[in-house]
Amino acid sequence: MSEPKGAEVTSGSGETSPEVAAVCRSCGRPIMRRRLRRDAAQPLRYCSRACRARRSNRTDRQLEAAIVALLDTRSGTASICPSEAARRVAGDADWRALLEPCRRAARRLAHRGQVVITQGDRVVDPGRFRGPIRIRRKRA
Repeated sequence: MSEPKGAEVTSGSGETSPEVAAVCRSCGRPIMRRRLRRDAAQPLRYCSRACRARRSNRTDRQLEAAIVALLDTRSGTASICPSEAARRVAGDADWRALLEPCRRAARRLAHRGQVVITQGDRVVDPGRFRGPIRIRRKRA
């Protein structure tokens, strides 16, 4: 049975943290319960002013589609690097500028349950990873 919204979640070490109540539509990071406005009629869509200004655009959708397309061409256990999707979308332009948007696209896909983000062979939390990552299909 799931816990009600706003409940505290206990980690394995006994520490409590606010429950993730929403996911930012731009960067895919979790919006913690403490950040939500209690009097708002609608939940927050973005985690910060920067994400609200950036929003989700056509390039973001192209990166998500490129990630899915690249994973479709690989075996079920294979993974891709975000730079592969960035190169596919950028074409002849500088693909390095698309690396962070590609990581954001991977976060959004991970929160939707389409992919998992790994470091080494370990699955990492999409909202808290740092450093190099790989993206693979979620195993059934």
